Order: sequence, then C-alpha cells, then structure tokens
Amino acid sequence: MTPEITAELVGNLLRDQHPDLAGRPIRLAARGWDNQMWRLGDDLAVRLPWATGPAGALLLRKEHRWVPRLAPRLPLPVPVPQRLGEPSARFPHPWLVTTWIPGTPAERAPVTRGTDAATSLAAFLSALHRPAPADAPTSPSRGGPLAEQEEGFTGALIDATARGLVDDPGAVRAVWRDAVTAPPWSGPALWLHADLHPANVLVADGTIRGVIDFGDLCVGDPAYDLAAAWLLLPGGAVDDFHAAYRPAPDAATVRRARGWAAARALGGILIGDNGVHGRPGGKATWGPPADAALRRLIATIR
Repeated sequence: MTPEITAELVGNLLRDQHPDLAGRPIRLAARGWDNQMWRLGDDLAVRLPWATGPAGALLLRKEHRWVPRLAPRLPLPVPVPQRLGEPSARFPHPWLVTTWIPGTPAERAPVTRGTDAATSLAAFLSALHRPAPADAPTSPSRGGPLAEQEEGFTGALIDATARGLVDDPGAVRAVWRDAVTAPPWSGPALWLHADLHPANVLVADGTIRGVIDFGDLCVGDPAYDLAAAWLLLPGGAVDDFHAAYRPAPDAATVRRARGWAAARALGGILIGDNGVHGRPGGKATWGPPADAALRRLIATIR
C-alpha cells in the first residue's frame, strides 16, 4: 500500500538514497493522474507514484531510461530524470528526481498566441518523431491501428451523449468514421510522447513553453501525437501547425489524427464531468478544453 506522501517522507527518501540532495526546500507542486510532484529547491522536482501504484512505477522507470536520450534533440524544455530512487521500507515504489520546468498547464492557461504555439508544437514533434530502436516501448492503446479502438470510442460517445455533454453525436461519429477509413500508417515506428493533452503541456505568455510527463512514451503512428494540435491550439492555428510540421503530414495522417483527437476529447469531457460531480478520476479543468477541441473537430467535417 502506498503511504501518504508528505514533505517529510520526500526528505527522508532523499536522505536515505541521495543525501547530497537532502536539505533542499521541499514543497508540493501538483497531484497528477499517476504521480505527485514535489519541488526540490528551484531547479529540481521529485515525482512519486501515488494513484496507480506498480503501473505508475513502471512508467517512471521507462522515463528514467529513455528521456535523457531524447531530450537533447527536443526544442522545448522537458523534465529530464537526474536520479532514480528505488523501492524501500519507507516507500514501496521507484521514484524520480527530475529537472523542474516552469509554466502553467494548458488546462488552466489556454494558448492565446496560436501561430507561435503551433510553430513550437510542430518543431517539438518534428524533432521527436524519429525512428525508434527495436527495444523501444510499445503501447496496446496508443499509436496503433485506430480501428482497434472502436469499442472504446463508441462507449465513450454513448456515455457522453447520455450525460448531455455532446450536442451532435452524429457529427462526432462522422469524424471517427472518416479517420478509421483512412489508409493506415505504413512507415517505421516513430517515437511518440503519447500523452499530449492540456494537462501535460506548459504555457507562459500565451504560448507553449514546455512538455511534461513522458510516462506513456512509446512508438507508433505519428497521427496519435498530431492529434494534439486540435486539443491544444485555438481555431485557425491547426493549419499553421500542419504547415510547420516536418515532414508535412499527408491527408491520411491528418484524418487519422482527427480520429485520435475526437477519442481523446471525449475522454477529457467525461473526466471533466466526473470532476464537476465529484466522481472518481474526475478533473473539472479537463472538461472545457476538451469540449472546445471537439467543437473544432466537428467543424472540419461539416
């Protein structure tokens, strides 16, 4: 069982395993989906799994292995693992010390400088989306064939419609059907961030300043990440993103990306509604940006 995470616990873990970092000021920064984040002085942070236990711990080990290899080529700041903490009597899971990236998550500070943000996001994904080695991690639900997610998409659409959260389910279904019928990805397995939604993208001065949480890092179809353009950027800026991304996405990739974006927007809408009504797994701040994204997507199909 995961114990309550406190500043005292974080300090004791550091003293036990990384004593040269002990004594720095420690304060809570965020309670995320999988991990809690604690500031460690001005330039570092400690990430500890708290909600998903062993599964979240595996994500941290993956970050520790791969992110330091990818970070040097990325044009936006990302949290780079510096130390790995091992399970102990104090805390039963591995944990990470990473660099600290300043900024406000886009779920709470939406992008307002659309063209600038589109260019930054395109540069980041152009740099990340490179062929991965054979031992790179894969995912059963991210970056693979879109048709394999039909059951999950349909269930989410039915649920969101029943809750009165979707005005035009037929249009949402049309976006999905267009995406599923697009030619599949036939290129090499590319590196994917695989979790680019507003809570994992940092904004300052109206534009994108950093990307966090690489726990779902995997390989596959770049369309999965390209979906982020609809999830993050204001109206009109998606075209700027496509113009800046390299190599330029073909029509089939854009169609698949729209399908992934619709599925992820539905997920965000449902999580947001859970947050409004106090249901488990709810985060009220996820709802508005997801709803705005779904409306942008519907406009592309009408």
